[in-house]
Amino acid sequence: MGRVIWLMGPSGAGKDTLLAALRQREYPQLLVAHRYITRPASAGSENYIALSEKEFFTRAEQHLFTLSWHANGFYYGIGAEIDLWLQAGFDVVVNGSRGHLAQAQAQYGSLLLPVYVQVSLDILRQRLEKRGRENAAEIAARLERAARYTPKACLTLNNDGSLLQSVEGLVKLIRTTQGNSA
Repeated sequence: MGRVIWLMGPSGAGKDTLLAALRQREYPQLLVAHRYITRPASAGSENYIALSEKEFFTRAEQHLFTLSWHANGFYYGIGAEIDLWLQAGFDVVVNGSRGHLAQAQAQYGSLLLPVYVQVSLDILRQRLEKRGRENAAEIAARLERAARYTPKACLTLNNDGSLLQSVEGLVKLIRTTQGNSA
């Protein structure tokens, strides 16, 4: 049985970039799940499946999500297909949510490996300003929220360095904690 690697961190920490890099490299028995989100496909850099609210709720009613939540004005879902992948022995990396970690823990228990992507506040500010999605007040609020959050009972991956360092660091965390090759 595989494990769910619940990747979380503040907006701008580099989770989407890290997941995109993982998808480009071949790691046996490691898959990256897509999220289903009720926002336009052109709204961000994340590789997700864009759904209307009607589509989202139809899928939710049919139990096609293993996890779902509402945040930042959108609905997010993790497809039930990841349960098949876990049963087949794959480890599955999910772009999770800090606010919904407890829900993921309740669903997956010991199969869940929470990993917090940490980045210094100076680098986080630079990344948020560079992507240009938020105004100065929104960036300040994101930085304040990131400074307040203290990860508990999870592994930490520092993402201040190069992308290659972060990818290798994440794979090493997975291998070390699971005792198998990712």
